[in-house]
Amino acid sequence: MGQALPQHDVYQAIADPSRRRLLRLLTQGEQPLSALSGQFDMSRTAVSKHLRVLREAGLVTERRAGRETRYAFRPEPLAELKDWLGYFEQFWDNKLAMLKHLVEEQDEDA
Repeated sequence: MGQALPQHDVYQAIADPSRRRLLRLLTQGEQPLSALSGQFDMSRTAVSKHLRVLREAGLVTERRAGRETRYAFRPEPLAELKDWLGYFEQFWDNKLAMLKHLVEEQDEDA
């Protein structure tokens, strides 16, 4: 039986600033919901909903430890984003190199 496909894609998941902040917090290590919620001016339920979106995108894992739920960061799905951004980084590097070349040619002709 294969792994279920994410219900949210990485792009949707990181579109929200609160979810990006949650990911940054989780890069420091696994944390319980209570610790994460204390970092935000929103309800614990709202933080939990953001974490669900991140989990459904595969960016966060969730595990029960006694009575608390703990969350951990999973960076692997960000590889897709890195690849996509890498294409556009190369695209703009090429455009800027062409512009520099044109400006230098104009300076030589002046």
